[in-house]
Amino acid sequence: MNLEYEKICDAILECDKKIRYVGIYDFGELTDKTRPGLKSYLTKEETEMSLSQAVYRWSTRKKTNEKIGKPIFALAKYEKIYRITMSIKGAGLILVSTELDINVNEMVEKVLKIKNKFE
Repeated sequence: MNLEYEKICDAILECDKKIRYVGIYDFGELTDKTRPGLKSYLTKEETEMSLSQAVYRWSTRKKTNEKIGKPIFALAKYEKIYRITMSIKGAGLILVSTELDINVNEMVEKVLKIKNKFE
């Protein structure tokens, strides 16, 4: 397990109590943390499959860099959670899932600051 990624996961979980889960997926390896006391909605296998699909979607977003700029993050709202993805160090992705009663913009800014400290 990548110790730096583990530290990033810990820092992100600590930045807001409404964050349920943080995962960093890089070159097929998943480093992740779930808030203690919470049960994940997805199995580890389902999360890895979802992240591999997110890597593909992220790569398609980068195709329009020259026209609209680099993607910063992607946000999806589901019936039970928000899910935010952002790149880290080129090929990797950070996935954050949160409760619905969170201020998403504030949380994303906190996560971006943490991510930028490690890049």
